[in-house]
Amino acid sequence: MPEVPSSQTETPPGVQGDGAPSDDPPPGERGVMPFLAHLEELRWTLIKAGSGVLIAVIVCATFSRWIVDRVLIGPTRPDFFMYDVLALEPEGLTLLNRTITGQFFADVGTIIVVGLIAGSPVVVFYLWRFIEPALYPNEKKGMRFSAVFATFFFLLGAAFGYLILTPLALQFFAQYTLQFFAQYTLSEQIVNQFDIITYFSMVTFWTMGTGLLFELPVVVYFLAKGGILTPEAMRTYRKYALIVGLGVAAFLTPPDPISQILVAVPLLGLYELSIYVAKWVARTRAEELGMANE
Repeated sequence: MPEVPSSQTETPPGVQGDGAPSDDPPPGERGVMPFLAHLEELRWTLIKAGSGVLIAVIVCATFSRWIVDRVLIGPTRPDFFMYDVLALEPEGLTLLNRTITGQFFADVGTIIVVGLIAGSPVVVFYLWRFIEPALYPNEKKGMRFSAVFATFFFLLGAAFGYLILTPLALQFFAQYTLQFFAQYTLSEQIVNQFDIITYFSMVTFWTMGTGLLFELPVVVYFLAKGGILTPEAMRTYRKYALIVGLGVAAFLTPPDPISQILVAVPLLGLYELSIYVAKWVARTRAEELGMANE
């Protein structure tokens, strides 16, 4: 009997030896998930991430009195520890509640903001788990790097906004005086009475705003990874970045030069760090393209 060529005896992909369909996907389709399955996986990812934030909020609610009294209102007290670090002579602030719901919204808002900050690593972790299966091995290393540093820089920026920017801004507005030019105040009859909701909004803005600004190196990483941004372009526009950094610092801080410099210097430092990040990404992409051409 003549032998059958081996090509005729091979089982086609997706078919068993007896001709019945196989449950295993063809080799080229391994790891491919249907669109609806992607949506289901995304739904569970959001549920898990949201559950982590919810647990953090519940834990914060358990200690809400301490968090509001020591964390939110802490910078209004002269004994706040950062005033010694910053070498400031603080003035105590008295907060007033001018609306029926003022204390309630200040309490709930503080719990939610602190819970979001505390639960942010959980959100980053589950988002990383969602996108990890779709990445190539060489991409996973870079994404793992970006996930860790996105969390780190956000928390670092939030800490900077709360511990440095907030005390400086509060004392500037509490002791409003053009001390660099003359000991001048508007009137001795004016007494500062800070509203609790306004105070909460400003502290949240300073804390979360600087947290997002500190994400600059991570944003640059993704732009450089996509070939949109290059280190050469960042060096070329460095002087414009200086102007933008000073403008952002002026927007976030009181109109005194010390506060603006304290915010502008870290932003410019982050820009310089971002240049090195873009340079590292460009070198990595060049090496990958060189290996692919070989």
